[in-house]
Amino acid sequence: MTGSAQALKLFAATSRMIEHELDQIERSFGIDLSREHRDSLGQDEEYYPQIEQDIRSEAAQMAPHYETFYSLEKTVRRQVADTLSAAEGPNWWNTQRIPAAVRSNAENAQKKEIDSGVTPRSDHPIDFCTFGELGEIIKTNWDLFGSTFSSIKAVERVMSNLNTLRAPIAHCSPLAADEVLRLTLTVKDWFRLME
Repeated sequence: MTGSAQALKLFAATSRMIEHELDQIERSFGIDLSREHRDSLGQDEEYYPQIEQDIRSEAAQMAPHYETFYSLEKTVRRQVADTLSAAEGPNWWNTQRIPAAVRSNAENAQKKEIDSGVTPRSDHPIDFCTFGELGEIIKTNWDLFGSTFSSIKAVERVMSNLNTLRAPIAHCSPLAADEVLRLTLTVKDWFRLME
């Protein structure tokens, strides 16, 4: 990845975080900064009003953090898939590049979803990997990712922090103010690893 592409990614991530902070200011103070910004949800008008206002307000405050983490996790997945595909070709998932336990876990999760009768989230097993497993794939393939990231220990630390921050976001718990700041800094750390 070129320096300008990395700088552009960092700029986009920073811009998204600023937008989220402005959204929070608008909600907190009940103001409209006339940013022509869409509402976060098109709520179900029949059932959503029955949910208590404090829960709906908390959900609105957490939505930007979910969006940040969703976007980052999808970015990491794409980066892993693109890097391995460039090295091994389109059948990279079935090579020794993927640790056996990671492959097995992802394929079992994919089969379980198919067997449940719901619409599968994806046709590719990497979309069934946990965030921690994505980190394992990166570490296992450091010969490919070492030129992208500055340090394997730094990748482990940042991935661990992100995995810890992911839990309250994924399990519908509010992030404390310090953890919101930690999320912002950790996302910046992730992109800084690629400088």
